Amino acid sequence: MEVVISLKQHVGAPCEPVVKVGDYVKKGQLIAKPSSLGANIHSSVYGKVTKLDDAITILADEEQPDDFVKIPDTKDNLDAIKEAGVVGAGGAGFPTDVKLFTKIEGGYLIVNAAECEPLLSHNIEFIKKEPDVIARGIDYLMDIVSASKGYIAIKAKHREAILKLNEEIKNKKNIELRFLPNIYPAGDERVIVRELLGEIIQPGELPSKYNAVIVNVETLKNCVMAIEKRRPVITKDLTVAGKVKAENKVFLDQPIGMPITHYIDEAGGYLQGNGEIVIGGPFTGKRGGENFHITKLSGGVLFAVEFPREESDFGILACECGADEQRLTEIVESMGGKVVSSIRCKRMIEVNGRFRCEKPGECPGQTESVMKLKQGGAKVIIAGT
Repeated sequence: MEVVISLKQHVGAPCEPVVKVGDYVKKGQLIAKPSSLGANIHSSVYGKVTKLDDAITILADEEQPDDFVKIPDTKDNLDAIKEAGVVGAGGAGFPTDVKLFTKIEGGYLIVNAAECEPLLSHNIEFIKKEPDVIARGIDYLMDIVSASKGYIAIKAKHREAILKLNEEIKNKKNIELRFLPNIYPAGDERVIVRELLGEIIQPGELPSKYNAVIVNVETLKNCVMAIEKRRPVITKDLTVAGKVKAENKVFLDQPIGMPITHYIDEAGGYLQGNGEIVIGGPFTGKRGGENFHITKLSGGVLFAVEFPREESDFGILACECGADEQRLTEIVESMGGKVVSSIRCKRMIEVNGRFRCEKPGECPGQTESVMKLKQGGAKVIIAGT
């Protein structure tokens, strides 16, 4: 089997390969380095490099031992996280060592366990299996950023995960569970800070301004693996759901670079009437295909129903919390429609060239926006959420 490991799995420019075609590589071996902002990339398999372009293609050996090449010795835990190539696994892809370089004396280390996109469940599944990793990870990261308090932000509906976390942290006075509302997008950093700390983060601001650092569950897991096992980021946790026979299935620790077709087979194959493949969550995911390969940022592999035919004139209402204008246009065209007018949610304001929501999770009425779209010729309206 060929694995295809993208050279861009993070914020910043693509990495530069440090291997060449014909090289034999081992699982865990460093195969690409960032030239500026970015993160190391390591081989997820034993095999031979067969192609270099915007990715490194490796023909994997049939036998794949569990052993891996460990990251080098480092002077501290933060350097271990950097060497391991840890990035925000929730989809943002920001290098975690850069985020954790921030000191928040007396502040809050918050674990984002919201998993607020519908269908996705791999973070909660991991918590249920290994809650001790979460507890140890909070200790490590609190020490790195000098936080005095650790919070686990989770929805109250995840009862089994909550019970297991409670058991792990019951003797840790500086770690608490805090509950999020069962809404989308409860996992937005600004929603988490608002709900847990009572502070309103303005568009363009970072949680560090409010003495907080927030990390995703899988990001935390990868930090622990780097610190305790010296393991680089060579696997990804996934949820496979939708029009496949398994309906909703979690795959933990899958080799990065694996083809989507592998998970179609593992989930029992397509159900009749399947449509597009979405990589990520239903709200913010992007269209993929059978030629897509897993990256550090892949969370969901969703198989949608066929689009209904709607050969009409559409108006688009885009928002930051859901599908953007490009994605909505893609959906409209897939239905046979035509976009004749578009508008952004009235909560969105421009900050440094990017449109951001002023109050994520608090959606306003859109009567005025709908009227404008109709005035633009829209007979059907599609919204980002």
